[in-house]
Amino acid sequence: MTHALSIIWNPSEGFDIGPIKLRIYSLMFVVAFTLGWYIMKKIYDREGETDDKLDKLFIYTVVATLLGARLGHVFFYDWDYFKNHLSEIFLPFRWNDKGEFEFTGFAGLASHGAAIAIILAVVWYSKKIIHRPVLWVLDRIVIPVTSGGIFVRIGNFFNSEIIGNEVKDPNMATAVKFVRGEDWLGKAEAMRATGAQTPDLAYSMIENDPKFADLLAKIPYRYPAQMYEAVLYVFVFAIIFYMYWKTPARKYHGLIFGVFLVLLWTVRFVVEFVKSSQGGFEKLSVFNALSTGQWLSIPFIIAGFYLIFTAKKRVETL
Repeated sequence: MTHALSIIWNPSEGFDIGPIKLRIYSLMFVVAFTLGWYIMKKIYDREGETDDKLDKLFIYTVVATLLGARLGHVFFYDWDYFKNHLSEIFLPFRWNDKGEFEFTGFAGLASHGAAIAIILAVVWYSKKIIHRPVLWVLDRIVIPVTSGGIFVRIGNFFNSEIIGNEVKDPNMATAVKFVRGEDWLGKAEAMRATGAQTPDLAYSMIENDPKFADLLAKIPYRYPAQMYEAVLYVFVFAIIFYMYWKTPARKYHGLIFGVFLVLLWTVRFVVEFVKSSQGGFEKLSVFNALSTGQWLSIPFIIAGFYLIFTAKKRVETL
């Protein structure tokens, strides 16, 4: 008997609004950036900074997040493919092997790439716009960044991507059967197997039509790695939010940022143990002891500890 919390997960990708489909994943990005702006607005009001400077930071952060996340995926996880398909790095479509036009969207965003790009954008912003120390800005911007990470991971869950490894016991709580998440059962394969004319109908038939019960049974139950990460990010957010608003931590440049680096990337490191491989340089024998995501997280964690232990040297005296 399946546990009450284990589920078959087959949500629609979004909502049809006339000829346009509003994707839940895209909506989660909108929520993340909107909430992030609101949080940062409260912080800037407290610090006496203007809305003009906030708006510039918002623009830089949005561009850096999307551009960095995309390039991070390309170079960290899938360069073997993109080195032969350079146009697809920034174009949301391609011509498939049959020469047919295919809309792909941007399937592939890496949080490590986004983190690097945001840091670089903040360096520029701190020197050219706000004229505050880089760590002063980073201590504050990581609060909305963490809240945004929660919603992005929820979006990944709705997209049935970044799924976990197979569970040993399908009756365990939180085990999830991702009907749309298996590489061997993509949209074309699902339509071919069912004879359906649309992917949504095909996946619905696989889930609900007894004729395809054998196909449904082949889909394994997996760890919902995205939701594990989202829930743990809530705790990271709560800690650094409290540090900024309720303690003197904001006066020690780099302290909040350091705690963020240690906590968030430790969460990422740990969750990687139950996450399906995303590819990348972990395929090389010298790196196969850990996943690509874990190797990329280690430098951030080390940098975080350094900032924490040296924060007392950077006390704000104003």
